[in-house]
Amino acid sequence: MRIAAEVSKAMRNRIIPSISLIKLPPLPPPEAVAPPSIRQFSSSMSNSTHSPVAVEMIKYATSLAREQKTEESYARGLLVLEQCESTQSDDNTKGLVELARSTLMFERGLLESAIERLGKIQELSLSSIAIKVAASEALGGIYLEHYQEDAASAVADLALQIIGSIRLEIGNGGGFDILETRIKALKGLIELIRGNLDSACSIFDEVQGHRFFIGNAALSYGEYLHVMRNFSTAKELYKKVIKEMSENKGFSDPNNIGACNMAAEEVEIAAACALGQLEAHMGNFNDAEEILTAALKKTEERFGAHHPKVGVVLTCIALMYKLKATVERSSSLLIQEGLFRRAIELLKAPPLDVDGVASENVYRKDIIAFARGGYGETLCVQKSRKAEGERLKEWAENGWGNRCMSLGEALELSETSTRVPVIDTRICRVLL
Repeated sequence: MRIAAEVSKAMRNRIIPSISLIKLPPLPPPEAVAPPSIRQFSSSMSNSTHSPVAVEMIKYATSLAREQKTEESYARGLLVLEQCESTQSDDNTKGLVELARSTLMFERGLLESAIERLGKIQELSLSSIAIKVAASEALGGIYLEHYQEDAASAVADLALQIIGSIRLEIGNGGGFDILETRIKALKGLIELIRGNLDSACSIFDEVQGHRFFIGNAALSYGEYLHVMRNFSTAKELYKKVIKEMSENKGFSDPNNIGACNMAAEEVEIAAACALGQLEAHMGNFNDAEEILTAALKKTEERFGAHHPKVGVVLTCIALMYKLKATVERSSSLLIQEGLFRRAIELLKAPPLDVDGVASENVYRKDIIAFARGGYGETLCVQKSRKAEGERLKEWAENGWGNRCMSLGEALELSETSTRVPVIDTRICRVLL
């Protein structure tokens, strides 16, 4: 896979701009890229061993980068990882280091560099396909966060093609079911984002048995069920993910290795936010508030109090209070207004004079439109601020790109709604 070379032409040393969406070039179709030789892969997951020294250096570098969350601290962490990789002779361990490097680069906003690192993993003669699957999953997550569904689908298709080739070569005894499920779940998430619910259902139904749904795969499947109002099963999956991720503190389980916005910490936060939204949709507002508040605290600790990801979680909380006020016929206007306003600030929303119709170039546009629409409705009930509220709503409605449900319908949920909106904090998208 030559992902890095394709992307680098369009993203030369850029940090994500505050309100601009980076336009990534289309990827070549999977069939145009020859999959790696089967000899590069292990036929057993048990061979996925890593240097203990390298693992400790990865932990140290990650802690060093995130301690202050500054460009300087991230530069120091990346330098440690660069030195770590230079001392490794085992490609399997090098691949693990590359995943860590791509994650820190992604967090710092160096998308081109992160994608290049993920692309480099595909060129290593790894003994474990788990590293390559994690890289493909992370690359797909980056593309989805930047509204590149076709590119994400191409990445997933190629990964499935590689796994299929391995099955033909060595049979079904290699223990690849969980890894294959991760890529199929990525495909299902892509179809869910596209609004192709029948296709998403078909993809998830291909997986026989919930035991293969873990981590990102379980979360994506849970979100699909959540959108379709299968609350009980979605709740079980969300709780399963939270438990698994909280216990996944190392690299011993190759099935749970992840990177970038698909890393374990991101998955745990996303599952908690999804569970909080689900409790709100079920009318369990006390539980929803407790879960979402805990998720907010964890997000602030993980990314910093001023990170846009915090704005995404605040949007979830504001929408929860909005739904609670509607169901209980109560008023929490001041709370809603404060949460929506702070969320919009952290999301770095463009000025209102930037037409919502032109919001194709706005980063995290789904969440911004959702937050601005909710904020507008909150202001509209106040006579003195109705004009301001209408302006916010107009921008949000013009910027709302979801074809499955209007913004008004998404904000005014009812028991007769066939679907409910779910915010996925991993990729900062609204699923419907």
